[in-house]
Amino acid sequence: MTRIYPHIVVAKFGGTSVADFDAMNRSASIVLADKDVRLVVLSASAGVTNILVELAAGLQSRDRLDKIDTLRTIQYNIISRLKQPDAIGQEIDRLLLNISRLAETAEHCATPALSDALVSHGELMSSLLFVEVLRERDVETQWFDARKVIRTTDAFGCAEPQIAETAELAEKQLRPRIEQGLVITQGFIGSDDTGQTTTLGRGGSDYSASLFGEALHAARVDIWTDVAGIYTTDPRIVPQAQRMERVSFSEASEMAAFGAKVLHPATMLPAMRKDIPVFVGSSKQPSAGGTLVCRHAENPPRYRALATRRKQTLLKLHSLHTQPACSFLAETFAVLSRHNTAIDLVTTSENSIALILNSSCATSGEADSLTTSLLTELSSRCRVELETGLDLVTLIGNELTQASGVCKDVFAELEKHHVRMICHGASEHTLCFLLPAETSDSAVKALHRSLFE
Repeated sequence: MTRIYPHIVVAKFGGTSVADFDAMNRSASIVLADKDVRLVVLSASAGVTNILVELAAGLQSRDRLDKIDTLRTIQYNIISRLKQPDAIGQEIDRLLLNISRLAETAEHCATPALSDALVSHGELMSSLLFVEVLRERDVETQWFDARKVIRTTDAFGCAEPQIAETAELAEKQLRPRIEQGLVITQGFIGSDDTGQTTTLGRGGSDYSASLFGEALHAARVDIWTDVAGIYTTDPRIVPQAQRMERVSFSEASEMAAFGAKVLHPATMLPAMRKDIPVFVGSSKQPSAGGTLVCRHAENPPRYRALATRRKQTLLKLHSLHTQPACSFLAETFAVLSRHNTAIDLVTTSENSIALILNSSCATSGEADSLTTSLLTELSSRCRVELETGLDLVTLIGNELTQASGVCKDVFAELEKHHVRMICHGASEHTLCFLLPAETSDSAVKALHRSLFE
């Protein structure tokens, strides 16, 4: 029988929360202020993953050396502030040397597996440095390799966690250490059945924290980032955006899926399975409060938030032949399935389909999911049109398909906007519309002013 420790809290800190020595110290203070925090999950220091992704793509010698020097500078700006830097400096040098070797290999033969092995070093370095920051404050702590517990498929770059295996490994390898004291580990990374390093997709450290929480039957998962909670929209677009004190799992899942950067889209899944509340707060201002995500929010409003997802590609397919709509749809979705391409949003007419592909694992560009082989096969069956430079704006709410007046409220504010696609009805929580990127922010401002202010 699984022994449950109801007061374990898993705390995750994002890249800005471990960006430098001062940020790490602030995060250490948050950890030490809550005796129930037993597992700390870290992202790479801000900017590090982007550099590692560039190296994994295969840079020429001079560019490669410049990037590695930048990585070394980021790490040594932290090490230089430590009282005893020598031992950890040697360990970081070893990892930097490994990065250099992998990056040199990537220049000649870049592969998804090599990319994951290289990119994982960001979290390995930040977690080692954070252990030293804590030890200099006389805190007994252990460093733990997340790859020993987070078991995944071998879909490099966007691996799927194996829930049962992860739970079993957490019981055997992680829980005994947590019983002894504070443990520091990495987000974003795992390993497949053969021991190869995998990653969960960009921003996957939130997901890792939630998976650890599920495996350990945690009482709460804390996500510490650079904003004090979840807001009605991005405060950088609308300064009048309001923080939400409590939202439901389903609302937060929709927000994350449709562009809210505060949470990784998959974060809610493990928490929902074990009914584990997720708190989102700011490591820069921990006293400012935050947002609690839980199973139910009392008296949820009709309109909860607006989310924007940038750099979307609209794929339009038109049948070349007169054929039943069901055949055209079936053949199209079969092609997408063969290419392992996830469909995000779709609208149809008798002989045409318009869709947006799921880009949650894309590392760059607008159309990462649109491979040459996929487009070639689609073009042999139908006329293909691509439209880029678009943003997806989503209104998240409750019972939107049941309430009257929703379309009037929304489209009255979009009268002057060129709406390229609309999706409504499949979910009671969302109404989505695709807009030219240059007008999406003005649409969000108008909608927020009308629906939330």
